[in-house]
Amino acid sequence: MSCSLQLRITADKKEPQSTNEIQIIIEKTEKETYVGWWVYGENQHIFKDKRTLKEFNLDFPNENLEDIKKLYLAICEMEYFPMECSMEGRLKKNVLKNETTLIVSNFEILHIEGCEE
Repeated sequence: MSCSLQLRITADKKEPQSTNEIQIIIEKTEKETYVGWWVYGENQHIFKDKRTLKEFNLDFPNENLEDIKKLYLAICEMEYFPMECSMEGRLKKNVLKNETTLIVSNFEILHIEGCEE
């Protein structure tokens, strides 16, 4: 497994210390394919991995987020409706916030719950 480790410290002398931020980011450099469910609701895209049942935030850096939202809603017709997908990308974890994000480079819709086709 190949990863990169990033340490980001944001500090501004003009701001109080409580607003300064430290981030420790671990990011895989190799892409993998994940199969699971894409769920959108309240302006947040989430992916639940079928194999591990872990949840990741989704980031689509090569796509317009408004277009991604419209695509999801056009297919599912409502928020919080799971859409089975295959997502290709790499994981990025913010250690201090305990948040993992799947950076998506490509995806394929496999099945929409309730659709027999």
